[in-house]
Amino acid sequence: MLLPLFAVLLSLLLASPTLAASAEDWSKRSIYQLVTDRFATSNDSVAPCDTSLRTYCGGSWTGIIDHLDYIQQMGFDAVWISPIAQNAEDTAYGKGYHGYWSTNLDLLNPHFGADSDLKALSKALHARAMYLMLDVVVNHYAGVPTNTTISPANLFTLDYSSLLPFGTQDDFHPQCFIGNSNDQAVLEQCWLGDENLPLPDVNTEDPGVVATLNAWIKKTVSEYGADGIRIDTVKHIRRNFWPDFAKSAGVFTLGEILTTDPVYAASYLGAAVDGVFDYPKYYQTVTAFGSTSGNLSALQTSPSLPALAPPSAPGRRVLTAAFLENHDQPRFPSYASTDTALTKNAMTSVFVGDGMPVLYYGQEQGYQGGADPGNREALWLSGYETNKPLVAHVKALNAARKLAIAKNPAFLTTQASWIQQSNPSALMLSKPPLLTLLTNIGANTSAVQPTWHIPAGMYKPNTTLVDLLACQAVVVDGGEAGGGVTEVRAQGGMPQVLVPASMLSRKGDGACPALAGAGGSSGAVRAGRGRVVRGLAAVGTVVGVVGLL
Repeated sequence: MLLPLFAVLLSLLLASPTLAASAEDWSKRSIYQLVTDRFATSNDSVAPCDTSLRTYCGGSWTGIIDHLDYIQQMGFDAVWISPIAQNAEDTAYGKGYHGYWSTNLDLLNPHFGADSDLKALSKALHARAMYLMLDVVVNHYAGVPTNTTISPANLFTLDYSSLLPFGTQDDFHPQCFIGNSNDQAVLEQCWLGDENLPLPDVNTEDPGVVATLNAWIKKTVSEYGADGIRIDTVKHIRRNFWPDFAKSAGVFTLGEILTTDPVYAASYLGAAVDGVFDYPKYYQTVTAFGSTSGNLSALQTSPSLPALAPPSAPGRRVLTAAFLENHDQPRFPSYASTDTALTKNAMTSVFVGDGMPVLYYGQEQGYQGGADPGNREALWLSGYETNKPLVAHVKALNAARKLAIAKNPAFLTTQASWIQQSNPSALMLSKPPLLTLLTNIGANTSAVQPTWHIPAGMYKPNTTLVDLLACQAVVVDGGEAGGGVTEVRAQGGMPQVLVPASMLSRKGDGACPALAGAGGSSGAVRAGRGRVVRGLAAVGTVVGVVGLL
């Protein structure tokens, strides 16, 4: 009897290739977002890709498989890919290479590959203990008008029979455009798009439509072994639609709520989806670090989305996702020009604060594309270089976050807190065991560098702190008992992420591996201010030490 039972269990395991990831499991992950058509080709070609043409450039699921080393070696353990369904081909705004103009949910986008290719990608990710996140769009389809002029009633003639698996006009809301309205009923009932490319809004009040969508997501997640789903345009569908949809998916759900209002964004947490993208923080981060005159104070006063979330089921974990770029927004350097210091500070804030960090492909290569379609460049044109400054920065940030999770189980559930600084160009963020020092002074070497003030009592006397980004140390004398503060001055406008040196791995297999063993004994590395000790170089400048560290 044991052998047949074992065979049954084995078959069940093989039929369900997901890693059964919960919200808590996802909270430990770092997500790499890519546009499937623009990440990697199947034959490693370096064909040109003119983003202004808004057409396919040749990226595929097989191409992703061939470059998983590139993603994983930066420290990412989850990959979010473009929507997989068949998309509109010829529209007034080009082809649906991005995946958000579905025409048939039951068919895969043939430009990305075959059914077997997507399954192979899922298998390849799971073999590396990495998660697969599918992007899903159930709010709307793409409808190409068949009439050249709008009728007197301002209606379009659309071939609803081509929008599958539905196919009738009754499966969609009556034609009306959302425009600039913020009325919730309009957001949920009317259409995105415009007269050139209307996006028919799915009638998610119809029980038959709802049943079809729930069955589709259940089948899709199971068939392709998705560990989580990113849901597009969540705020455009009634809130009470989402719980059953999420239950049918059976995996972690991360919703897009495009808003600057933290209260509005948080209202969907738990009540509709497991997690949301922290768009309010995104806008504040761009404002803070987009220029050397940016306003840093907005970041300090921004409320935590989980703290604003409505009560959810007992024990349910709600999450946010932090990001600096995505396929809908201009790349950050298009604001900050080529100032690497501003970019590094902004990127650092995403990885060390609250929420799962999400990095948009090409960000690590310093891509500078502006608004859509300029922000959807082909990554193969970069040659997947790994010796770029931002690639190294991303590696260090992922290593720092993994170290924090390993050393402090409460890191993921402890809300980050800002420590007030007197300099308007300096920020200090505490999320134990990480102490992060940020500035928007920029890379101008002639500028007066800001000083951060570390309050007394945060660390024991004579503690050595290591900056996990530069792998250098701040070594401070004990000073007078009960003294004041420790001051650390920036260099080159770069951020710092500090932890006690004693937390570094002695094996050299984690953050700052070259310093392995150096932090094991505070006595062994103790020195006066600014000295290099056993491979620990002074970071920045420690000035006016009058207290404890």
